Amino acid sequence: MSIASLLNPHQPRRMWGGMVKKSPLDDPENAAYAWARYRRIMRLLMGVTIGVVAIALALLYKFNGAISVHFYIAVALGISFTMLLGGGLMGLVFLSNGTGHDESVDNKLPDPDELWSKRDED
Repeated sequence: MSIASLLNPHQPRRMWGGMVKKSPLDDPENAAYAWARYRRIMRLLMGVTIGVVAIALALLYKFNGAISVHFYIAVALGISFTMLLGGGLMGLVFLSNGTGHDESVDNKLPDPDELWSKRDED
């Protein structure tokens, strides 16, 4: 098997044999429960983010006084974006792992000899 055949977008995804297992998220009831849990985690994260931003802005005002409003906006947006992006991605990891979706992925990689032949090294 050559590198070109691995990178071919028209190649079927069952390149190394075997069928891909069905994901537990294909079941509508299981998926509804998993996504409800994800939304619950995100609502909790939104509340924590609002609290952290409020505390950060209060501490900045207490110790620095009246600074430019742009500074406060930048701090609020920076903290919010960082917390929500990190939390959202972590929530997706919890969703994938908690439902068993990770086990349905076929992780069997080919041997290095199948990927790199003597001809590819030239």
